[in-house]
Formats: sequence, C-alpha cells, structure tokens
Amino acid sequence: MSFAPLQNDTFLRACLRQSTDHTPVWLMRQAGRYLPEYCATRARAGSFMGLATNVDYATEVTLQPLERYALDAAILFSDILTVPDAMGLGLSFAQGEGPKFAKTVRTEADVATLAVPDMAKLRYVFDAVTSIRKALNGRVPLIGFSGSPWTLACYMVEGGGSDDYRAVKSLMYSRPDLMHRILAINADSVATYLNAQIEAGAQAVMIFDSWGGVLADGKFQDFSLAYTKRVLAQLKTEKDGVKIPRIVFTKGGGLWLDDMKDLDCEALGLDWTVNLAKARAAVGDSKALQGNIDPNVLFAPPEAIDREVAAVLESFGPPHQGAGTGPTHIFNLGHGISQYTPPENVKVLVDAVHTHSKRLRTQG
Repeated sequence: MSFAPLQNDTFLRACLRQSTDHTPVWLMRQAGRYLPEYCATRARAGSFMGLATNVDYATEVTLQPLERYALDAAILFSDILTVPDAMGLGLSFAQGEGPKFAKTVRTEADVATLAVPDMAKLRYVFDAVTSIRKALNGRVPLIGFSGSPWTLACYMVEGGGSDDYRAVKSLMYSRPDLMHRILAINADSVATYLNAQIEAGAQAVMIFDSWGGVLADGKFQDFSLAYTKRVLAQLKTEKDGVKIPRIVFTKGGGLWLDDMKDLDCEALGLDWTVNLAKARAAVGDSKALQGNIDPNVLFAPPEAIDREVAAVLESFGPPHQGAGTGPTHIFNLGHGISQYTPPENVKVLVDAVHTHSKRLRTQG
C-alpha cells in the first residue's frame, strides 16, 4: 500500500523531539458537533454509529476541520468504544445521550466470555484509516487511537458513562482479580487494534486514558498505568522504516507525571490543570509534551483566545531548535472540544498558535 509523500511533517517531528519552525497544533475531537458540516453529515448518516461505521462518511468528517483550519494533523474519526462493541457488548448512542452498552461486565461469568475480539469485526475502522490517509494525499499526518484498558473497562462495567464510577470501583475493590483479568484482555485487544490501524496507514497512535484520573493514588499505577504499559510493550514502533510515535493522554494525570515519565512512548498529553513548565521539568527531555489549553477558552473573545494561546506557549518555554533532539511541544486542548464552541474561534486559536510560536522562536 503506497501513500502520497508527507508535505507537512511538523507534528511527527515534534512527537520525535526534533526541531520545527512552528509549534504544531491539532485538537482533540476536532471533527465534531461544533461544526455545522459535521452535523449535516451525521444527519445523512442517520446515527453516530452510522457515521463511524461508514468509510466514506468517516473520511468526510475527518477531513472537514482541515478544510477550515491550518491544523498540523488529522485524527481518525471513530469512537473509543469500538473495541468492547466488537467484544459483543452491543454499543449504541441515543440522540443527545452518551454511549450505552446492551451488556455489562460485572461477574465471573461475564468476564469468562471476554476475549480479544476478531479484528475482522473492526474492519470498518481499518478501511477508514486507509481511506482517510489516501484522501489526505500527504497534506498532514493521520493519528489513530484507542481508549486505554482502564477507560474501556469503566464503560464495560458501568454500561455507559458514569458520574461516580461506583460499579467499576466496587468491582476493583471487591474483586481485584476479576478487574485485572478484564484489564489484561483489554490491553491485548487495544494493542492488536492499534497495530492494525498502523498497518492500515496511521502515522501516529494515541491512547486516551480518559478516566485514569478518577483513581486513587496507587490504584492508578496498578489498574491503569500498568495496563497502558502492557499496550505500549506490544505496539509497532515503526512501519516501512518510518517511526510511529505513540502518545499517552491521562485526563487528571498531572499528579503522576513522575510515574509516567518513563513510559515507553514518545509524547505525553496533559490536561489544562497542569503547568507546562513544571511538567517539562518533571518529565525531563525524554518525552514531547502535548496540550493543554482549557477548551473553554474557546468561548472567550478573539483577543482573549490570542492571549491565552501565547501564555500556554510561553509556559512551555523555548522548544528545541537545531540538530538532534530536545524538548518539544505539540499544542492541543486539555480535553476534547465542546460541541457549543463557535467554529470561528477555533480559527483564531489555530492561527495564534502558528503566529506566536514562530515569533517565540525568533526571539529565542
């Protein structure tokens, strides 16, 4: 499978801690409900899963934000819950509601039926990756992704989203053995899934540990981080001689940077509660850092967005320039973009990242 040569490799270079002429920017959930064109495509698809499982629609919505904004990467349009769906849990999305599973995983018998799913059931994802990569035509790199083993387990045990994580934490505390079995299967499933995305054309992969931050200290290391490590240990690190960067994002994970700095990955994503200068000092120069402006900054007037972008870039400090490798930054939100975000404000943010990051390099 051959693809067009990459025209803008700024994001990949930053992931690999190489010098770039500006700080690359992409946004979590950049293809989503804040865009009217996305809403129109979703309406044609009839449902969220109708959108995510249709290769042409998934390709269309992945590229939509790139038509509006000078983003430095595209991210596969999919959902983090495709893997448990392929395990037979029956994923659905009601209009205006979050995801729901028809079956939960809470008992010994439930866990006994779990296995790494047949990747043929996820063929629509891999076909979408290849389709998107071709449609990008080398414009920017394509990021593949999955939920982390712990985050997937939260949804699988709870049966959907949760305010208090009562079911999953009850299982963790009362039957840690069962929880570890779920997480081991999830980790092996995620690794297989991400490797298949890499084979299909993903040029970087990201693990979203969206709910790692709800765990107590000690439990995070045992039930989330250990299984993220198990995924990373199995991931392909290159394809056709080209390095495939791996990014790990734990929402609420700023407390545990000391534990995460030695992860076998290229970049760590940070939420908006973390100071980038302190994170850079804590992590050292072993990882690129990704983040971390508060998504709600996008509801402020343009001049405030511009000011806050500059503040985030300045808090990271001067990135590496010249030969070799050193500290680098990938600009992103501290979590996903809100569906209520004014689309024109996203342009202000993206343009401000490029303008200010170029200015800071000439000053440095």
